[in-house]
Amino acid sequence: MNLFKTISVLISLSLFGLLIGCSPEVGSEEWCKDMKEKPKKEWTASEAADYTKHCIFK
Repeated sequence: MNLFKTISVLISLSLFGLLIGCSPEVGSEEWCKDMKEKPKKEWTASEAADYTKHCIFK
């Protein structure tokens, strides 16, 4: 039974990693495009600073 739990946890973590890995890298063209489409009121201060740094002042 312990092996089953271990395998279940590993599979869950792998799937979680795939979901997180799908977001574009900060500063990439795709990230800039996604941020441009995202409502500005939903931006964090960090996202706004990164957008300014990577998408406006390249």
